[in-house]
Amino acid sequence: MSSVEVQRVFIGAGCNRIVNNISWGACDLVSFGAQNALAIFSPKTAQILTTLPGHQASVNCTHWLPSSKFAFKAKQLEQHYLLSGDASGTIILWEFSVVDNKWRLVLNLPQSHKKGVTCINGIMISQTEAMFASTSSDGTVSLWNVVFPSTVGGDCKLSCLQSLSVGSKPMVALSLAELPGNDGHIVMAMGGLDNKIHIYTGEKTGEFTHACELKAHTDWIRSLDFSLPVRMSGETNSILLVSSSQDKCIRIWKITPRDSLDMNTKVKISLSSYIEGPMFFAGSSSYQVSMESLLAGHEDWAYSVQWQPPFLVSEDEAVFCQPQSILSASMDKTMMIWQPEKTTGIWMNVVTVGELGHCALGFYGGHWSPDGLSILAHAYGGAFHLWRNVDVDDWKPQKVPSGHFAPVSDISWARSGEYLLSVSHDQTTRIFAPWKTEASLTDEGTWHEIARPQVHGHDINCVTIIQGKGNHRFVCGADEKVARVLEAPLSFLKTLSHATRQESYFPDDDLQGGVQILGAKMSALGLSQKAISVQSSNEAPEIEENEGFDTLETIPTAIPVEFIEVPIEDQLAWHTLWPETHKLYGHGNELFSLCCDNEGKLVASSCKAQTAAVAEIWLWEVGSWKAVGRLKSHTLTVTQMEFSHDGKLLLAVSRDRQFSVFTIKRTGTSDIDSQLLARQEAHKRIIWACSWNPFGNEFATGSRDKTVKIWAVENESSVKQVLTLPTFRSSVTALSWVGLERQNNSGCLAVGMENGGIELWSISLKRNNDSVIGVEGATASLISRLDTFMCHASGVSRLAWRHGEKREGSGSLQLASCGEDNCVRVFEINFD
Repeated sequence: MSSVEVQRVFIGAGCNRIVNNISWGACDLVSFGAQNALAIFSPKTAQILTTLPGHQASVNCTHWLPSSKFAFKAKQLEQHYLLSGDASGTIILWEFSVVDNKWRLVLNLPQSHKKGVTCINGIMISQTEAMFASTSSDGTVSLWNVVFPSTVGGDCKLSCLQSLSVGSKPMVALSLAELPGNDGHIVMAMGGLDNKIHIYTGEKTGEFTHACELKAHTDWIRSLDFSLPVRMSGETNSILLVSSSQDKCIRIWKITPRDSLDMNTKVKISLSSYIEGPMFFAGSSSYQVSMESLLAGHEDWAYSVQWQPPFLVSEDEAVFCQPQSILSASMDKTMMIWQPEKTTGIWMNVVTVGELGHCALGFYGGHWSPDGLSILAHAYGGAFHLWRNVDVDDWKPQKVPSGHFAPVSDISWARSGEYLLSVSHDQTTRIFAPWKTEASLTDEGTWHEIARPQVHGHDINCVTIIQGKGNHRFVCGADEKVARVLEAPLSFLKTLSHATRQESYFPDDDLQGGVQILGAKMSALGLSQKAISVQSSNEAPEIEENEGFDTLETIPTAIPVEFIEVPIEDQLAWHTLWPETHKLYGHGNELFSLCCDNEGKLVASSCKAQTAAVAEIWLWEVGSWKAVGRLKSHTLTVTQMEFSHDGKLLLAVSRDRQFSVFTIKRTGTSDIDSQLLARQEAHKRIIWACSWNPFGNEFATGSRDKTVKIWAVENESSVKQVLTLPTFRSSVTALSWVGLERQNNSGCLAVGMENGGIELWSISLKRNNDSVIGVEGATASLISRLDTFMCHASGVSRLAWRHGEKREGSGSLQLASCGEDNCVRVFEINFD
């Protein structure tokens, strides 16, 4: 096997739960942080296009140059630039080439901040020059000037203009603008923990000096945004500054050149006219600041405000118009658009999207699209919410990417490979699947999250889908001593048939006819999800006593429905739950690992352990859910287990650096006879991963000692080592073996590492006449090291091939992976 071609099929990820995390660029792409990965998604396709590795800490904020504010100037640009800042103080500049959709890490900014970056904001001074500022928890604000190259791949000239110290109360919001009527002077507003807005002025290349303070807000300033120059009746160019705060209020400030004020002193003072504020100088000009308006409408912290991006009035003369329109997002789970009334000039809330109430916390930020027709929010649950103005002020929800907002701990393919199930420390279980449309019947369709079977109260560590016939079921284990069994409701089966464009996956079983559970609901205080039966769905729901009408803690009534198109976030959050059918009690500590045999008869489980008594593996019979075996071998946590493909052997690897192989024999209808066949210290450090060869009794183990070893079970009596792969660059954390050719006993081993890298190795194990693998018959070669832009930005938690072996006539296979960077990924691998 000479080479393979690897293509990216899908990335699922949620947004980091922090203000200023997302930015919508003039190139119509959205950037956001997913743990320490920088993710880019296209609002048009609702797909995450790529993730950019480079940060060693969680990404706090991103900012495009040019941003959507300067989209009217950026139509001919071939390169767009993106800034990202993380929790350690590092800021990275990236280049995106529009022509070939390629990304390049241009440079790491010289270390300017000692603590996390909280906000980055910038302005385009010309087509090739920009100025930006960054704030940090260390109490400093840095100002930078950057000159972009005229050709793709050229050098950017970056210079740090100044670093301002603001004292013990750091700034968390800032905005920059060019002052009207004064060529070359820039104004910067910043606000933070001292409740004041600080105005600084300076030249494009020089020092900035403190000009004045604006005191009005009574709590932390959360967001600031300058408009581009606005022509108001009877006045020349003014610029407007909008500020939002944790005091729930939004204020609009006007900055006007003093000389233009003197000429217009006789202008009639209207109701919305300003309250005079301070005056400041910039160069030879003086400016008057006044408060234009106070907007009160949000019921919780107003986290972000943004002016609608300007648009070109005349292409030839490059005349633009700054719309009098502001988007605000709040923790009350609403976004509002504010505009002044035509007659009185009083600012009013003209559009409200989102929903008040429910127990979910609200929005961390809101952004305009470059054309001003779409608005995007990111929420406390790591989710995006997108609305598009389809008609005059008729805002409709749109599809968006979604995914976990904490490390993804485990994945499992459905038994026929029709969907991928993932569990995470964000306490949710999610199902991702390709959704076929009329246009995509020939290919697989685009991947989306189609259900969220479990929203739990503990971090979920492991999951296994039960194989065999019957309904879709899975077992999951969280940071609790009980494993839970969940079963697919009728609403999911119907949704899945719409996604796959197939009437039913189980025509023989009449599966949909046999399922009497329509969906599930969450109890207000419990962790179990209760079933909603088909009969009771028509009756009025009973209100439990502890679910009062007037509290914000009420949980919305679950309405399980079949979806004929991709569900959006609000539907996923409450209406796609699966009912819990059983609890498996027995372990003394939190669950850590689960696996199921290929026939769907047995499930094995392990928990976190520091003694031999607690480290035992429990076997459960599927269906009756009785404990039918307790296997003692290890002294510390069993990190992964896997049944051989014929179900006769169970492999377990542990923190105690040993692996164990057990023989599993079914003696009666439900009796299991299990014996320890072999136990061996295999590595020098923790063994994190293991995987069986689908064609035989060979298996691989991967360890923190950066090695992968291949072992063979001989005559069902002993285990010998047949191969050691060359040492890897990082700790091995995940393995998955797929069969390619049964005759040659050859396959492909996917290896995932702690640094996020994934490698594909060809493994060939030739048996001699006695069906024994000799050392000379075992060979391994590297066939692909996945590009770093395709891989995870931090540790790989699990790898899983969609099918156990390559099918006849098919040249490609799909590999799924999940990791510490909150991402679930699917790759298409074409074998030559």
